[in-house]
Amino acid sequence: MGAIGANRRRALGESAMTSRLLMPFRTAGAGPAPDAEIAGSTRPTPILDLAHPRVAALVTRVRRAADERGATTDRERLRTAHGIIAATVRPVYSVEDLRRVSRTLRLGRGSCSQRMAVLEAVARSLDVPTRVRGLLVDGAFWYPRFPKLRPFVPEEVLLAWPEFLLDDSWVPVAELFANREETEPAPADAFTNAGAETLFEAVARTTVDWDAPAACAGSAPCDLSAHLRADLGRFTSRDELFARHGQTLCLPARTLAEPLLGRWSAGAGAGAGVGAGADAGARETSPTSSSAA
Repeated sequence: MGAIGANRRRALGESAMTSRLLMPFRTAGAGPAPDAEIAGSTRPTPILDLAHPRVAALVTRVRRAADERGATTDRERLRTAHGIIAATVRPVYSVEDLRRVSRTLRLGRGSCSQRMAVLEAVARSLDVPTRVRGLLVDGAFWYPRFPKLRPFVPEEVLLAWPEFLLDDSWVPVAELFANREETEPAPADAFTNAGAETLFEAVARTTVDWDAPAACAGSAPCDLSAHLRADLGRFTSRDELFARHGQTLCLPARTLAEPLLGRWSAGAGAGAGVGAGADAGARETSPTSSSAA
């Protein structure tokens, strides 16, 4: 064991060893085959608590805003929902992947994963089936956000990437905005995970893809396939994904990290004032608020 541990330290470095200790035991091969067809669902789950009054209020707001904009298709309604969520749920680095959507709305802040769960809840409430793709992403993808805390960045992050059944085809969240009007200006730059913009906001502005599409394969920033360690396949819900593979951090690590990271504004950077982010996080924004967090 000593020789194996020494070799692993030399190969991965002490920071990788430290971050591995923060993670639960996980076997990547335990999931379904990546190409397995999963039907998806519109049912509520413990995370997607569709019947909660806060979730219902958000759905009502989305319907009203969509009608005002003349949005008539499910894709257009989900785009509207995405914009409302981005404006009212402040991005933070929360590590509680099992948080109920209603609690995220009550707090008015959430991680990319939690805000995507909110979008899934809206979709299911609009009778749009959803499912998720389980992605194990290299922790180094988040290094630009935590330059001084790299030893504490998990070696790999479990990401629930939503998909929506639109016009009998499964559409990943990154493709909800794929059919932009030709009159809209092309994105000035692609997503690099190095600034204030998070994955949740990026999908509305530019290409984000984990499968190296021909349009941006290679070194282009929109090609994120180099950061993908394993594709765990599709799951009917994020609840099912996390039940099978666990969350990114083990329970002791989540317990210690959540009070700080759960209020730390995403994009603030490790060198920024954490106190300011925590103070701002104390505000609770309702899903009917029109102010951007």
